[in-house]
Amino acid sequence: MAVNRAVALPPYMKTTPFFPQWRAQLAACGQRTARSVRQFDLLALSEHFRDLLPPALLAAAAEGPGSRDRVYSLRLTFQGWVWQVLKPKTSCREVVRAVQGLFQSQGWGAVDQSSFPYIQARLRLPQDRLVQALQSTAQVANARVGVQGRIHGRPVKVADSSTAQLADTPENQALYPQPSSQQPGCGFPLLKFLPLFSLSSGAISDVVMADWKNHDARLLHQAWDRLEKGDVLLVDRAFGDYVNLAMLPLRGVDVVARLPGARKVDFRRAQQKQRLGPKDALFQWRKGGQPSDVLSEQEWAQLPEQITVRIIRFVARIRGRRVRVTLVTTLLDPVLYPAQELIALYRRRWQLELTLRHVKTTMGMEQLRCQSPEMVRKELLAYLVAYNLIRCLMAEAVAQAGVQMEQLSFKGTVDAVRTFTVEIRAARSKKKREQLWEELIRTIIADKVPRRPGRTEPRAVKRRPKAYPLLNRPRHQFKEIPHRSRYRRAAATQKSAQA
Repeated sequence: MAVNRAVALPPYMKTTPFFPQWRAQLAACGQRTARSVRQFDLLALSEHFRDLLPPALLAAAAEGPGSRDRVYSLRLTFQGWVWQVLKPKTSCREVVRAVQGLFQSQGWGAVDQSSFPYIQARLRLPQDRLVQALQSTAQVANARVGVQGRIHGRPVKVADSSTAQLADTPENQALYPQPSSQQPGCGFPLLKFLPLFSLSSGAISDVVMADWKNHDARLLHQAWDRLEKGDVLLVDRAFGDYVNLAMLPLRGVDVVARLPGARKVDFRRAQQKQRLGPKDALFQWRKGGQPSDVLSEQEWAQLPEQITVRIIRFVARIRGRRVRVTLVTTLLDPVLYPAQELIALYRRRWQLELTLRHVKTTMGMEQLRCQSPEMVRKELLAYLVAYNLIRCLMAEAVAQAGVQMEQLSFKGTVDAVRTFTVEIRAARSKKKREQLWEELIRTIIADKVPRRPGRTEPRAVKRRPKAYPLLNRPRHQFKEIPHRSRYRRAAATQKSAQA
């Protein structure tokens, strides 16, 4: 490809031997475009995500914390942290280098190359701002999707718990201790969290955090106030107990859950007037005599002595297997809520497992890296806000194409955002940027997940780890055995000789 001699090339283009065919394209655009190609792509990302957050959320305060004019303002710190978690295994140093490039390209002056100011800025970022950002982005995603995923116009929220490993520091161990099965100094602190997902958009509206010793029911009890009147809560068997089925309807929230395994149901005992269909009947549950550990004495006294629940049993066929599933719900009207509709609703609960996989595996949230409990909570919220921003983008694609949210690829959306933001930032006109954004939406719509009914995804590891010994004592006490393979063979030979 011929080089345009009429345009002066930037110095680094005159000397580089790599990709000479790009020189004419970059040179024709001038030095301004050449800088933009290498520029910090967070600005392009933040320009389109700006409308998803309230304008005053990240504004500087008039006085007090957050009022000083700093390089790492609340807005830039928030944007840098979101950009950091959208790129797994990105260090704070890489964010600082990106900010340096941004300030140099915009002519805003020099930035200290140390990571310490950015780390301090993350410490100053209020946790309640991250909570508000999480709720705001969830509302935008739900509004874009519309009534998709609702049951008779009622929003459906899904709850389940998961865990994340933390950095092994004394502060994290004190508040989020490691499991008791691990030796002291050989494990990692464990944070347990329970997010509230929207079934329609997949966005997370709230989250409860605790240590691993807390039961799932206790975490859900802390989330009661975060459920809104008119919601339908879709949960697994860990939450299908008397307490939730009795108290949540008093708050205007209905429950659809899998029946706990300890409860046995005999449909032959249901009276004729209580039978709503085949394997569909009403039953009376009575309050137990032993108070619940989850509730206070006052809350236990407020529990009704008896409630009416609806139990539905169906058989799910999975790759030649027949699995009997029993549901319990407070939606008692068989006309408004037919059994088949509730069965189809519970089948969609599997999307929660995929959503947790997107948050933890795709976005790399399985191990949090902050050193203190306060920063751990902020880091988890930053991950969830970044996840919600991707969901908002997918919801925009859903609104334009009229497809189901489950048809779009979350991983494909993340990859498309990472790639297109660079090109959008390099565009020289607003019209070109809008065209690229529309092309990004079309790319997300075209990248559909194929239907794979009955597909099995075993939780197993194919790649074998290296044969290193397990760290079964603290590092300063551990003695590594040289020539491990020969040592194992000698130990096996000695053991067989003794036998």
